[in-house]
This record gives sequence, structure tokens and C-alpha cells, in this order.
Amino acid sequence: MRIRRKNSVAVVIDVQEKIFPVISENKILEEKLCKLIKGLKVLGVEILVTEQYTKGLGSTIESVKECLESQYQPLEKMSFSCCGIDTFENKLKESGKNTVIITGIESHVCVLQTVLDLLDKGYIVVVIEDCVSSRNLNDKRTAIKRMRDEGAIITTYESILFEMLEYSGTEEFKTISRIVK
Repeated sequence: MRIRRKNSVAVVIDVQEKIFPVISENKILEEKLCKLIKGLKVLGVEILVTEQYTKGLGSTIESVKECLESQYQPLEKMSFSCCGIDTFENKLKESGKNTVIITGIESHVCVLQTVLDLLDKGYIVVVIEDCVSSRNLNDKRTAIKRMRDEGAIITTYESILFEMLEYSGTEEFKTISRIVK
């Protein structure tokens, strides 16, 4: 099954100031997440952003806000799953897309619960393995395995960008090639 940009919306889950410093391999995550966001924007893929309990965990980290630019319109939540807030569910329905690309933290809590809920609602869920993480890498590995076992597609940021791009030799291809280098 091919993942097509015309059918896809992306979600950046809870990449927030107060928890990000303790996330495993956070610098690599930050770099790859920003590249993915830039590539998704080139492809015209809508990006939703959530923040868990902003008062306690702060807002989305500055570098990700900068990459998102005008698409930084965070949806605050208290539930671990993004599906626990009506505004998120409404945005997904309004998008008319059936494929949800998932990034963010923590893999074994908010990411996992969101993935499980989206699968239950009939969405095709694509988890970007190198754009999710947890404080503990074993929690991430276990969550990735569970998400795969439950039916989520697991891939990497570069793979998804080129899959949705489909063709070389275009201006989009040149731009995305520069982004991933």
C-alpha cells in the first residue's frame, strides 16, 4: 500500500520544552523532525500540532515552531491520546484524509495511545520511527513493536518524503533532496 500525500495529514505530538531535554537522542530527533516538517510543507501536507498540559510542560520547542511557521497552531490536551479532544478529531474529519502520519513524544504514552485510537477509528496510521522517542529507548522499542503489531505502518522520515514525492527531476524533488542531505 502506497502512502499518498493527497490522502495524508501529519501530527506532531507534544514535542514540548520541559520534557524534550530528557528524551532519549533528542538532538537527532529534533534534526530529523524538522527535516520531515520542511519536506511535508514542500509536499503540501497539512500538519497538526498537539501540546500536553501546556502550563506544566511548556509549549512546542522553538526549532519545531520555526519549522512549522504558520502551521504552528497547537491543540492543547489533557488526555494522553490526541483523540481525547474534540478539536483534534474535528480537524482530522475536516481534512478529509484517511492516512495520519505520526511523530512526537513519548512513544509509549501519547504516541501509542493516539495510534491505537486512530487505528480503532479506521485510519491508516504511519509512524515515523526516527521522529518519535521516549525518555527510555526500551519504552520506544516496545511501543514501536506494539504499534506495528496493531496495524500501524512503521517507516522513516526520508522514506515517507520520497514515497509521497513519487518522481525525481521536479522542483519539489530538488528541494526535498536538499532538505534531507
